[in-house]
Amino acid sequence: MSTLQEDVVRENLRTVVDPELGLSIVDLGLIYDIKVEDSNVTVKMTLTSPACPLGGVIQAQAHQAVKKLPWVKETKIELVWSPRWDPKTMASEECLMQLGIF
Repeated sequence: MSTLQEDVVRENLRTVVDPELGLSIVDLGLIYDIKVEDSNVTVKMTLTSPACPLGGVIQAQAHQAVKKLPWVKETKIELVWSPRWDPKTMASEECLMQLGIF
């Protein structure tokens, strides 16, 4: 497991934007965990709401963002609902300002 590889995966995931909010899923705090084992990557993420109508799209975009890395063979994106997403504690300061949460 390489922290550098996890950082590279995280940076690629930063290109995935929540279509409703217009903000990166990384900056929103929707990425809970990244595990790299050899050339296999598992990402645990959540959505802003379990009823998110674009959840499948966001999950597919996350999968594609990870698959773009030349050393990645297998990609698994797991949706998790615990802990529940809370922008006040999970989103970046920049996101909080853009969302109007202080």
